[in-house]
Amino acid sequence: MALRSNLLVSLLLFAAAAAASGKSARLDLVPAGPGAPLASRVRDDQRRHLYISARLRSRHGGSRRVAAEVASSSAVSLPMSSGAYSGTGQYFVKLLVGTPAQEFTLVADTGSDLTWVKCAGSSPSGRVFRPKVSKSWAPIPCSSDTCKLDVPFSLANCSSSASPCSYDYRYKEGSAGARGIVGTESATIALPGGKVAQLKGVILGCSSSHDGQSFRSADGVLSLGNAKISFATRAAERFGGSFSYCLVDHLAPRNATGYLAFGPGQVPRTPATQTKLFLDPQMPFYGVKVDAIHVAGKALDIPAEVWDAKSGGVILDSGNTLTVLAAPAYKAVVTSLSRHLDGVPKVSFPPFEHCYNWTARRPGAPEIPKLAVQFAGSARLEPPAKSYVIDVKPGVKCIGVQEGEWPGVSVIGNIMQQEHLWEFDLKNMQVRFKQSNCTR
Repeated sequence: MALRSNLLVSLLLFAAAAAASGKSARLDLVPAGPGAPLASRVRDDQRRHLYISARLRSRHGGSRRVAAEVASSSAVSLPMSSGAYSGTGQYFVKLLVGTPAQEFTLVADTGSDLTWVKCAGSSPSGRVFRPKVSKSWAPIPCSSDTCKLDVPFSLANCSSSASPCSYDYRYKEGSAGARGIVGTESATIALPGGKVAQLKGVILGCSSSHDGQSFRSADGVLSLGNAKISFATRAAERFGGSFSYCLVDHLAPRNATGYLAFGPGQVPRTPATQTKLFLDPQMPFYGVKVDAIHVAGKALDIPAEVWDAKSGGVILDSGNTLTVLAAPAYKAVVTSLSRHLDGVPKVSFPPFEHCYNWTARRPGAPEIPKLAVQFAGSARLEPPAKSYVIDVKPGVKCIGVQEGEWPGVSVIGNIMQQEHLWEFDLKNMQVRFKQSNCTR
């Protein structure tokens, strides 16, 4: 992607109310519950991993520093409604779009550059956006630099300079995600005391067609990726250069919520809580440097090349359900975990390789060993055991990581990130995290 520009947004009321409230902007995140078969989610993760790998192979350029416009260092509380238990492994947020404002349930995705909603004609039922009745909708011409340089998967057909910019956005290798036209629009956000504010000039895709399991339950995507046109980048530019999210347990009760926040200071700045972010100007992904993975306190024998961005590397991805490790790392992790669980009766539960009948464990049977991901510096992620030995059905647990191609990228998915607060400091190119129950 091209270098970030200043946010085209009218936020005087938003910033004023933010400063008065002294709070950070929050959108509640709700888990899209466990209704979809796990095998289907694994297949979706595998296709997404192939898509991520293909995009990374096509990249040109290196890391960059974000020139964030800091207009306000704090923001406001933003109410959200639940999209839980809808049959996907995603996390949803709700956003008001257009004038008059209309509410949409969107997938919160750190791997997406473009925010989009379903438009009239794309869905036989449910909510659709009708740009012709929105006073704030303005199509972006296909001849514009925004279309040609910034919109991912923009199409080359441009019959006239005034024709709208069109796209064919693909989320997974071999399957299309959404197709439509791009414009600018307003997003309405609730402020304390019953007030509202409009973010003008938000880049929005109007999708006339779409496919994929996630989009049967959601109205589109809220882009949290590292891109000039993403919602996260533009909102972070207005609120101190940072955004954060906290993901509740993916099997939490239906009414449990986490949150998405804009503004710095969500996680303390200490060596033990932060590591460097690696941002590619042409990719929406958030790269991090892993030094080692430990199981039961012992560093595993994983080649250093696995963590090197030139041959592999690691990204944080809220859109991937399971963690995918490049083959050498996967084999080391699974071998070590399965060795420690050797005394637990095994069962078959495809597509997972190692599954266990937890109800048949004998007294004194081994417990799940502690797994830790050591990032560059002093920061260490120590997820709860349920984040890597996951419940797949009552009484059955499986080692919940998948094998990725090698050479290839490793992906830390949303289950591994759950019950932690993650702050993406785009201004200083750092990611910080800490354990959290994600309550407000």
